[in-house]
Amino acid sequence: MKTEKKSFFSIPAVQTILASVLCIVVGLLVGYIVLLVINPKGATEAIVTLLKNYLIYPSTPAKMKYLGNTLVKTAPLLMCALSIQFCYKTGLFNIGAAGQYVAGAGACLFCALQLKLPWIVCLLAAAIAGALFGSIVGLLKAYANVNEVISGIMLNWIGLYIVNMLLSGVKETSSPYTVTLSSTNKAALLPTLGLEKMFSNNTYVTVAIPLSIIFAIVIWVILNKTVFGYELQATGFNKDAARYSGMKEKKNIILTLMIGGALAGIGAAFLYLTGYEQWSVTQTSVPGMGFNGIAATFLGGLHPIGTIFSSYFIQHITSGGAFLDKNVYPSQISDLISAVIIYLCGFVLFFKMFLNKRSNAKKGGTSK
Repeated sequence: MKTEKKSFFSIPAVQTILASVLCIVVGLLVGYIVLLVINPKGATEAIVTLLKNYLIYPSTPAKMKYLGNTLVKTAPLLMCALSIQFCYKTGLFNIGAAGQYVAGAGACLFCALQLKLPWIVCLLAAAIAGALFGSIVGLLKAYANVNEVISGIMLNWIGLYIVNMLLSGVKETSSPYTVTLSSTNKAALLPTLGLEKMFSNNTYVTVAIPLSIIFAIVIWVILNKTVFGYELQATGFNKDAARYSGMKEKKNIILTLMIGGALAGIGAAFLYLTGYEQWSVTQTSVPGMGFNGIAATFLGGLHPIGTIFSSYFIQHITSGGAFLDKNVYPSQISDLISAVIIYLCGFVLFFKMFLNKRSNAKKGGTSK
């Protein structure tokens, strides 16, 4: 019996990579067009600067230092992307990851700055705070059928103002920013990787980077290789069928959002416990990390391993936006590109259908 040879373009992994590349190209093209509209003279240089990011520096030490900064911010972005992805794989859209990220930031900084606790306790506090916020969304979804998008968005703002109030007692006297960890509680700083020489004395490069990658691998194993992951996905596909087959669908919904919340909360700890950033208690907008996670997870083809690379790319262009000439172009152009990529990811399914149709048509043509 002869087995049919699969077309290269019909392989799911190939389709996902091609779809992601197409989203990136079109997103960059739209960004370039916007730059041309603002000021055509420097548009080409601006889009190149955006793509280069730290590579614009002429010296290797400077490049390595700012590569480290990009990696530092990639770790929390990856965790937010995994939070959204884990819930999405089980049929839930966790837009509340942004609020869970905020809750994690508040918990880890309060424990570090007010209670003077070590980093491992602060990390656990961030996970618990994120899980708590996720559980509220889960309870409302499971027992009151409240859409998780609505409750998640509301909690984003509730979380922001609670954290602002909570951290107002540990802010600097002359600014709205929280006091630095290095001057208050060095034990709360995440351990470095010991690669300071490689990254030009960049002490912000910590264990958060490899830990976030390990989390991605663990999530893939849970979803694809365990009964627990199968039950969660089955509940997401059809909660009525899951209940009929003996699964506890309400418990699974709550548990899914708790895990998603914990991942986002840990993501916040992976940033703030490096000492790279301080929290501003007067900010009136939710940090964009949770929302950028949406772009990263869909660009990664909803695959934990693919999300590692897409998270780096999203952070790369986001950081690259900071190097644009602010007198001419807004740094938010990178956010616009990310938004276009998110929008285009909605058409990935149609792109895959097109490739499958072409592949089947070729098969039909050769068999005649």
